[in-house]
Amino acid sequence: MWTALFFLLAAAVAGFFRDPDRTPPDEPGVVLSPADGRVVEVASTEDGGNVVRIFLSPLDVHINRSPVGGRISSIHYQKGRFLAAYKEAASSINEQNALEIETNTGDNFRVIQIAGVLARRIVCWTKAGDTISAGERFGLIQFGSRTDLYFPEGYNISVEQGQRVRGGETIVGRANNQTATE
Repeated sequence: MWTALFFLLAAAVAGFFRDPDRTPPDEPGVVLSPADGRVVEVASTEDGGNVVRIFLSPLDVHINRSPVGGRISSIHYQKGRFLAAYKEAASSINEQNALEIETNTGDNFRVIQIAGVLARRIVCWTKAGDTISAGERFGLIQFGSRTDLYFPEGYNISVEQGQRVRGGETIVGRANNQTATE
């Protein structure tokens, strides 16, 4: 019995840390999902942009990917609590890591990795000044979490609450001007 339990636990952990290859769509002006999971909110922001919040259950792939190509202009880590990641309060008080990505046309996107109840470690493999491609891996959040993507003005959101998305493949937004993220 202990052997079976050990192998079941080992299989669950291996499944959690899986890292499948993804092929980003080759289409100008698109913004890709930064994570696998379920869209829990699509909302307007005070600055005229939008935010898409994606909840990652323990069964989802937890690798985070860049939604656009560009340069990482800053990274900011914030210690915090570990509330359930699907709760609104997690945005402000949970442990998190925020990346600012500037496209070659000057648009700024913010991707925030937010730890959840089970997530006790945020990993980020990039640093400020790095250049990153759309769909490229930049980090992971271990065990159940959320990834928020903030859009600047000038982008239409193409997902809705409840929709499942795949990091690096699902198109979550499009530039009003097709050259905006090229």
